[in-house]
Amino acid sequence: MLGLPYNHTMETPDTFFLVGIPGLQPSRLWLAISLSAMYTVALLGNTFIVTLIWLDSTLQEPMYYFLCVLSAVDIIMASSVVPKMVSIFCSGDSSISFNACFTQTFFVHAATAVETGLLLAMAFDRYVAICKPPHYKRMLTPRVVLGMSVAIIIRAIIFMTPLSWMVSHLPFCDSNLVLHSYCENIAMTKLACGNPMPSSLYSLIGSSIIVGSDMAFIGASYKLILQAAFSLSSKNAQLKALSTCGSHMGVLALYYLPGMASIYVAWLGQDMVPLHTQVLLADLYLIIPPTLNPIIYGLKTKQIWERTQGLLMRCLSDHSNLGL
Repeated sequence: MLGLPYNHTMETPDTFFLVGIPGLQPSRLWLAISLSAMYTVALLGNTFIVTLIWLDSTLQEPMYYFLCVLSAVDIIMASSVVPKMVSIFCSGDSSISFNACFTQTFFVHAATAVETGLLLAMAFDRYVAICKPPHYKRMLTPRVVLGMSVAIIIRAIIFMTPLSWMVSHLPFCDSNLVLHSYCENIAMTKLACGNPMPSSLYSLIGSSIIVGSDMAFIGASYKLILQAAFSLSSKNAQLKALSTCGSHMGVLALYYLPGMASIYVAWLGQDMVPLHTQVLLADLYLIIPPTLNPIIYGLKTKQIWERTQGLLMRCLSDHSNLGL
């Protein structure tokens, strides 16, 4: 049994029950296997990126520092939801306490706000590196990079704290059955018997401002980057400048396209898009970027790829020597 409806009282439930993906219960084993595989890749890949950048002194540059923080945020974002999802699909254990539910909501949405800020910071890093190379080290000092990272995290906390407070203080007197696979903000507000419009509008407007402004600045950065790249006289120099941005542009598309689709489908497509499609889109948005980010950066970033190859060759050499 997934959950029991509550009587129409003002008593707040102690426990919520997550449905998983409505309508796809027969496929829950395959969903659990797929999510487990992607989560394993995300956990190992991002942990490897963080460890490699932390230990390799040649990667102690702003670009790699932001990448290190991005990988750490990806681990937090995926770990906030995937283990519980797998538990729902494997064992049917769909219960989650009131406090755990809203803690999950806070971490998921705060992590997405931090991630979009980091993508903006990485775009700025590429802009300075390509458009103002003589000033790169002077502009992006360790102190500036740390300040940017702290500001991004504070912005996410400032955005999420009022939203978490508003949603957690709604009267949940109608049902404790969440039609989602994690405590997603919009899914939670649908359970409230009070007026969810203030928190819903705050979420939509706040998300649109944060993501919209970040995308506008990222777009402006890349416009200047492309102008600078194509103004170079050498074809090789042009390709080199563009290749340094290739991985970042791939991650941008991977993050923003499904992210914005998930937000606006949940808001505008409730009657046009099946519920299981909405939930699946929201789930994949939280697990696919953390899974593919380390792969994209590992393959597209020359320094990381070279360090990874060197590490693998060293490990194989050590193994061969032990065999002898």
